Amino acid sequence: MTSSRAAVLCAYNEPLEIRSYPVPAELMPGEALVRIEMAGICGTDVHLWKGELNIPIPVILGHETVGRIEALGAGLQYDWRGIPISVGDRVTWASSIVCGECYYCRVKRQPTRCLNRKAYGISYCANESPHLRGGYAEHILLRPGTAIFRLPESLPTEAVIGAGCALTTALHGIERAPVSLGDTVVIQGTGPVGLAALAVSRQCGGAKVIVLGAPRHRLELACQFGADAAISIEEVPDPQERRALVLEHTGPYGADVVIECVGHPGVIPEGWELCRDGGKYLVLGQYANAGDVMVNPHTITRKQLQVIGSWGFEPRHVDQALTLLSGTDWKFRFAKQITHRFPLVKANEAIQTVREWRSGKAVILPGSDV
Repeated sequence: MTSSRAAVLCAYNEPLEIRSYPVPAELMPGEALVRIEMAGICGTDVHLWKGELNIPIPVILGHETVGRIEALGAGLQYDWRGIPISVGDRVTWASSIVCGECYYCRVKRQPTRCLNRKAYGISYCANESPHLRGGYAEHILLRPGTAIFRLPESLPTEAVIGAGCALTTALHGIERAPVSLGDTVVIQGTGPVGLAALAVSRQCGGAKVIVLGAPRHRLELACQFGADAAISIEEVPDPQERRALVLEHTGPYGADVVIECVGHPGVIPEGWELCRDGGKYLVLGQYANAGDVMVNPHTITRKQLQVIGSWGFEPRHVDQALTLLSGTDWKFRFAKQITHRFPLVKANEAIQTVREWRSGKAVILPGSDV
């Protein structure tokens, strides 16, 4: 092919446009040209569409992606794990690249805060060559240094995209605010990040996990993922009533760890009150700037809270996620999250379906026309 179609965000809160971009005839050393088979719609994509992060536009959205290699640049012979790769292999990749040289990469060892970090589907202006840097497209051109992972045939594409960046984000976050064997965990939010946090909490030895969220179909999915209790914020709209219900499950002191996976600032004060004294509160869902909220810092002091933030993930978390999916039945649970599939030309419908909470996981199939 000499050109590739893509769904492009050209203006915030406006429909994505289908545009065509040239496919390079020759690759630079270390590059990979991948034909995309499936791209996930992440909640972050909705925030980007709404203009809640400062990104260059126009941009090809999409940072949860699986595809097959169509061409490899000179010198690219192995994936991140050291496994040989070749044309035709099914692969996924870490969505961001860091410089390895800046203050945060070298001195503070916080690579997700790299001063030069760039993410596919977020950081690249589609007007700038080589254009194809996002997942809502028929092809993506991966930069040299991208952490590529060849996928085993035993791991379905649906499992990788069903888990998406939610699982890697949860792995990074719970590494920073560990769940220990026997802990009681409360998770605010039952979207993909909330379900991933549930899975990782269980995997880490969490003895009891309570979730709060909506709508009802997401709560039912959380129960399938192993939640001990699911509390509807629609059926129980009063935060004090919800807290009373949570304490019925945790005991009178509250949870050892509370994980915010909602993305709406207003849930933060409620979440603090669900922690036991000396507990941990992990802010995992506030990736975009959705606004301010009034909080009382006395709550942190009074409860001796540990409030921890987490931004993104590293390639090693992709490795951990693929290991978890490959070796357990979590792959089947995550694959079942996919409830809606859209061709590329219906990318707008896909975005709105996720925005309105009408799906489990929605995906785009660029090779499909129906």
